[in-house]
Amino acid sequence: MTEEAFGLCIRKILAGDKSGLKEIYDAYLGYIYRIVYGVVGHKEDAEDITGEFFIKLWQTADKINLGSGHKGYLATVARNMAIDHMRKHKREVLDSFSATEEDEGPVNEPVSEANTEAEVIENVALKEALSRLKPAEQQIVNMKILGEMTFAEIAQILNIPMGTVTWRYREAINKLRRCGYYDES
Repeated sequence: MTEEAFGLCIRKILAGDKSGLKEIYDAYLGYIYRIVYGVVGHKEDAEDITGEFFIKLWQTADKINLGSGHKGYLATVARNMAIDHMRKHKREVLDSFSATEEDEGPVNEPVSEANTEAEVIENVALKEALSRLKPAEQQIVNMKILGEMTFAEIAQILNIPMGTVTWRYREAINKLRRCGYYDES
């Protein structure tokens, strides 16, 4: 969505027209969800916070400074809401970015006891590998892999230099490789 299109949507919201919010929702739902999930690491919480994000956008549309990079602004608000949620609920960032049940194979795929046991062992091993990462590294890995974000976007959202982001990501990937994970082939 361009800055002009975003500005038009905000003006619609300010006029009470819900179609402006729907256009922003359609354009940025996945983007906001990935950012939030990268922070909280829990599907249900990420869904709740993402919904709250769009309600907040509707309520605070008059405070948005149009023409100053809306995508970064949206990412910052989403990240801050996720951090506030974490503080409020005193949870630690989950150390797993493994696939959810919806992402696993075809629905009618036969599940054998051996397959289930292998998946459990794999999941435990992955969690063990991820537990060796520092929280800052886990967050960057989540944002890069799950959020499919660029290093520049991550740096802007976390408000840290891009060099720091790339260094932390490289360190995290090296740790995962030492544990037998993450092959960039």
